[in-house]
Amino acid sequence: MILRQVLTAMTFLAAGTATMAQSQTQNLDEIAKGYVGTETCATCHEDESLAWEESHHALAWTEATEENVLGNFDGAEFVHDGVSTRFDREGQTFVIHVTEEGGSKKRFEVHSVAGIAPLQQYLIETEPGKLQSFDVVWDVEREEWYHLYPDQHLPPDDGLHWTGPYKNWNARCAECHATGFRKNYDSVSQSYASDQVEIGVGCEACHGPGRDHVEWAENGAKEDGQGSYFSMNFAEAGAEGEIQHCAGCHSRREAQLDGNPLPGTPYHDAYALSLLRPGMYHPDGQIRDEVYVYGSFLQSKMYEKGVQCSNCHDPHSVQLKAEGNAVCTQCHSPAGNPEFTSLTQKDYDTADHHFHPEESEGAQCKSCHMIERDYMGIDGRRDHSFRIPRPDLAAASGSPDACTDCHDDRSPEWAAEEIAAWYPDSVHRGAHYGTVFAKGFADPVSARSELVSLATSEGEASIVRATALWLLEAAADEDLAETLAPLLSHPDPLIRSAAIRPQSGANPQESVLRLVELLGDPVRLVRTETAKSLLSAPVARFPEAIASNFQRAMGEWRESLSNRSDFPETHLVLGGAALGMRNLPAATEAFRTVVQLDPQREDAWSMLVRIKAAEGDMAGALSVVTEARSKLPESEFLLQMEQELKELQ
Repeated sequence: MILRQVLTAMTFLAAGTATMAQSQTQNLDEIAKGYVGTETCATCHEDESLAWEESHHALAWTEATEENVLGNFDGAEFVHDGVSTRFDREGQTFVIHVTEEGGSKKRFEVHSVAGIAPLQQYLIETEPGKLQSFDVVWDVEREEWYHLYPDQHLPPDDGLHWTGPYKNWNARCAECHATGFRKNYDSVSQSYASDQVEIGVGCEACHGPGRDHVEWAENGAKEDGQGSYFSMNFAEAGAEGEIQHCAGCHSRREAQLDGNPLPGTPYHDAYALSLLRPGMYHPDGQIRDEVYVYGSFLQSKMYEKGVQCSNCHDPHSVQLKAEGNAVCTQCHSPAGNPEFTSLTQKDYDTADHHFHPEESEGAQCKSCHMIERDYMGIDGRRDHSFRIPRPDLAAASGSPDACTDCHDDRSPEWAAEEIAAWYPDSVHRGAHYGTVFAKGFADPVSARSELVSLATSEGEASIVRATALWLLEAAADEDLAETLAPLLSHPDPLIRSAAIRPQSGANPQESVLRLVELLGDPVRLVRTETAKSLLSAPVARFPEAIASNFQRAMGEWRESLSNRSDFPETHLVLGGAALGMRNLPAATEAFRTVVQLDPQREDAWSMLVRIKAAEGDMAGALSVVTEARSKLPESEFLLQMEQELKELQ
């Protein structure tokens, strides 16, 4: 309901939005009719099907059958943080019995299975259509149960409990584990009617609906120059198109659409990529949280030179194309590779290069150039920025390095001295954006000049420049806005979109003049970011052409919020928008929805208290903060608010 209230309050959104939503639904329904299923594809493409059927894509989501369930459901028990779990079978049904710390007992049937290795997770339908991912998972190699979050206390009312919004499969996971998936969340009833063409990542998840292709094949499949009738044509997409397609799932991002975009949809029309932010990445861009490859790869020289996913990975088996260092020496060798002529042709797979014993772990290219971090407890993921180790940056950036990952009894200073001795004439020990971001994460205002240099440097990767622009919003003023204005027309949409917010420092009229053209940008991400920035523009009425673009962009933003109305984060945004329009009742309901979904959101509780205080209802503000402290008893911030309110009474 709050979604409707807030967006209805934005009267400029009303025109054309219903028609757009109805049209999109009709288009999605028509597209869904075009899927034929993987079994149909396999009748002609046998080799590709055989390679795919044991892949992690094929087994990303499977039914809970004897063949697919690997965990011990023969009465195995697991106890963690006062919660006891027993795994049983009842005929053909796999059952999980949970006894909470307070003694309450619940029985859940396993609905389906996520993944195959190195762990397997089990999904439970807690309400009709609503799937949740259970936190006690099966270690396939060790053949034992373990908890994904062993160091966290997660009671049932915590948003991070397995029954909470952050563990909801429909919203957080399914679109990358299914083919032709639509979430179909109803924000009024707070229920899901999700559907998909098939569970698992099938042929059409990458190629698009196959009906037209099948008809073309059945009619003789003539080489008539018309292609193969898929929405995603990999031959024409090139390296960038392929990378963006894979990135749809292999990236940390915010989805704008409901479920899977049609394969072939440009990345920035479907997603907002997470930049190199603290908590997700180290200051030098190395992976920290689970960020899924794309943000790392965009930093790499390999991306810059046109390397694409299928140069290293077989697209059907999803396995590397060669074993060990051989996948790297496809290019990095004395013979080189004619597709990448800028490479130095030399022998890298030798102790003269890596200075480690042959065949040792240190002699593996990935050990030095692709650090590994474990997520979900045991799932090792490698950094795809393919960086040269820089232990010399450790003191200034606080980032880890590959050398002391292995040599954990040594210091970064020792590692830096060793590398300097091996490569005394190296050109790879100069300035690095990691030192700037380390300073900028702590205080973007003091790092302003260095951040501007990064943002305007054509020699830096776009994701690095976009991150610098994001940080510069905190230092925005008229001079900065003018300096960065040329980036609003940069060819890369990631930079264009990131250059919008620093314009908040400009004179309001000047900011509007710079931004209005971006309302008609060809990329959805840029259009919606522009529309959000113009919400408070001092304009009574736009000219007709601009008004039309504004309504379109705001409609797209509205659609993206609607598609994420089951996220607590979305209602924080809605609450902020309502406050900006001085609609305190709508803001209150938005923040109430946040704490209903996740009672641990201190920021939302704080806003509820402030709204009551702003209305002059000090007793109400005290009541809210008391309620908040019952959910967050250790919050010093809420304690301070409570004390201040008591003093004011």
